[in-house]
Amino acid sequence: MTTRRGSFLLIFPLSLALCPSSTHAAQSLPAGAGQNLPAAAGEINLKAASANVKDSGTPVRVRITRWSTDEERNPIIAALTPAPPAAAPARAAAGAPAGTGPNPPAGAGRGAAAGRGRGAGRGGRGDAAAPLSPIAALTAAIGKGPTLGYIWTNDITGYSIKYAYHAATPDGGERIVLATDRRLGAYTAGWQPAAGRPAADASAAPALGAEALAKAAPTDYDFTLIEIRLDSKGVGEGKASLMTKVIVDNEARTIALDNYAATPAIFQNVKR
Repeated sequence: MTTRRGSFLLIFPLSLALCPSSTHAAQSLPAGAGQNLPAAAGEINLKAASANVKDSGTPVRVRITRWSTDEERNPIIAALTPAPPAAAPARAAAGAPAGTGPNPPAGAGRGAAAGRGRGAGRGGRGDAAAPLSPIAALTAAIGKGPTLGYIWTNDITGYSIKYAYHAATPDGGERIVLATDRRLGAYTAGWQPAAGRPAADASAAPALGAEALAKAAPTDYDFTLIEIRLDSKGVGEGKASLMTKVIVDNEARTIALDNYAATPAIFQNVKR
């Protein structure tokens, strides 16, 4: 009896070693594997050089681990498309009780005056806080996104990619839209637009002249939106919100650059 029990105890752990559980096998997969990227492609890596900025020619590397999901894109798109303000309820001018008309007396109600009442200034029963502007809401939404990759420049630290959109173009190329939660070159002068210095790289799209660069309107966003266009060979250029506004492309359901064609490129000779 003792011999049979001992044999069972030896065989049981051996079977566990030969047949690992499905839970352990699932945990061995890399995080995010298979999400929004071709199974054979894995992460996407791009190389480029800066253009039309003070430190033109600086090497740039972009690593994208996956694309944003619909659930991750929705709050970012919604930030730039705020709901219309609700109409104020109509009140009858006559017959309304005193102090309840469209212009009640000063001090009427416990939370009427700013700074008065227990909820004032703390989101309680006092005056409601002013809504965020669309750009402020977009900045906050981008900051809350997951990290989907990184952009490395000559800065000390890289930039976290918080939004990543991808679509194929009719000519066999690609359109990539990325957003970082920090402004490109926020702590250095190298990424400031250099008006009058068009890109000289012949492999990039036709460079804009000094007049177009002079008309570019620099922005002061705390984030950076980068839109990259690649041809069928995986070569192209990238433009950024450093020199133009950010809008919503309703057809593609993504945030994008306003007037992409007329915006100077800041990434030239972009390659996979």
